[in-house]
Amino acid sequence: MRSGSFKSGIFKNNPCVYRGFILVLTFLFYTAYHLSRKPISIVKSELHRNCSTAIRPADLNITNNATWCDWQPFDQDNYQTLFGVLDNSFLVAYAIGMFFSGIFGERVSLRYYLSFGMVMSGVFTCLFGLGFYLNIHTLWYYASIQILNGLMQTTGWPAVVACVGNWFGKGKRGFIMGVWNSHTSVGNILGSLIAGVFVSSSWGMSFIVPGLIIASTGVLCFFFLIESQSQEPHGHHPIRVNTQLDTHNASSGDRTSNSGIYTESQEVEEDHSKAISFLGALRIPGVVEFSLCLLFAKLVSYTFLYWLPLYISNIAHFDAKQAGDMSTLFDVGGILGGILAGLASDYTGGRATTCWVMLILAAPMLFLYNYIGQSSLGTTIGMLLLCGGLVNGPYALITTAVSADLGTHECLRGNSRALSTVTAIIDGTGSIGAALGPLFAGLISHSGWNNVFYMLISADVLACLLLSRLVYKEIRGWCGHIPRARG
Repeated sequence: MRSGSFKSGIFKNNPCVYRGFILVLTFLFYTAYHLSRKPISIVKSELHRNCSTAIRPADLNITNNATWCDWQPFDQDNYQTLFGVLDNSFLVAYAIGMFFSGIFGERVSLRYYLSFGMVMSGVFTCLFGLGFYLNIHTLWYYASIQILNGLMQTTGWPAVVACVGNWFGKGKRGFIMGVWNSHTSVGNILGSLIAGVFVSSSWGMSFIVPGLIIASTGVLCFFFLIESQSQEPHGHHPIRVNTQLDTHNASSGDRTSNSGIYTESQEVEEDHSKAISFLGALRIPGVVEFSLCLLFAKLVSYTFLYWLPLYISNIAHFDAKQAGDMSTLFDVGGILGGILAGLASDYTGGRATTCWVMLILAAPMLFLYNYIGQSSLGTTIGMLLLCGGLVNGPYALITTAVSADLGTHECLRGNSRALSTVTAIIDGTGSIGAALGPLFAGLISHSGWNNVFYMLISADVLACLLLSRLVYKEIRGWCGHIPRARG
């Protein structure tokens, strides 16, 4: 039986139910992506830990008391550099692959593309965990798995943003995608908790269980994903909604084809439009600025993603599980920050200004967290929530609502086949920062954690500067000097 017939029976031609279903389904998909990325940050503090505090088995005959409990080759003094190699094997592959992923995403079935990517990501995540049971102690094995997994993970973001962008107009896109984008933090939280269950006893399962989850989600995608409104499975007419529909702007003008807003009698022609080129996507106003801003914003976010548990373990002297559980508060704050950023940008119409304000506030909060964040449990919780919201709010807004807005920019004249490419360019550029952040953290942490935080604060300030032109343009629009418009 075809999946379209099955889904047709469930939804009974209700467009609102379709949208809700796609929102939930893509939420689950990207939750699984991030869930499978998180274990490495939790397992780090188990691969190299303070062996003097561990209980040594009576039958263990090893003369080196300082590193007997560590996992080779991470038992040497250069373990932080080796962790950086693992992080960057994944992140560099992810950054490079992302620029190509968007191009593929515009030209192949998103359902097949996502399904393949999730299943293969699950395979490589499991293979990393199998290193524990196969007693593999070679760095190249783990680094190679990270490279392959990074390439497979690039299938996720452009595809899910394109799916959601195809189903939702711009009017309340910031709020909807702000709530939806909490999948990133939910995935990080679940990944931390699942990995934490096994990390102290059998860290291999910290990877195998998330790997099985994302592979299973890939099977779910294959049978149930509906890529766009023009592919609704009831076999009649496509839903007659333009992805560029802006409910805020519609109130100030007639619903005519000249205004870019389709009437009831007009059908979406996206299947016949030509996919945009890479250079063509770069020429869309705002793509370059937001891409470079995301580079620095994602540098900060991913440094926390990969190094926060180890930082908490070193500074607050928590064990691996406690540090992992505590680090989830940063992601809880990220959920709230993403929703707040979406609401604020919808209300004001200022995507760039919303990002700028949150980034400029994040800089002093990072400074305070480093100096007073571990003074008490209450302070730690409060600062992690606050920093998580301010750091991840702009990151969430740029990678969701901003990307979708630019991918359906008015200069495209109704061509909706730019969503995946634009999203890939923005997130791919951001992923360069995501690769550099953990690398720099691994190199700088030898001289003290203070210097790591100075690097993160500098990155926040640079992200603000890169948005200055767009912020100025939005402020002039509010003052009536130029017409206000999203995208």
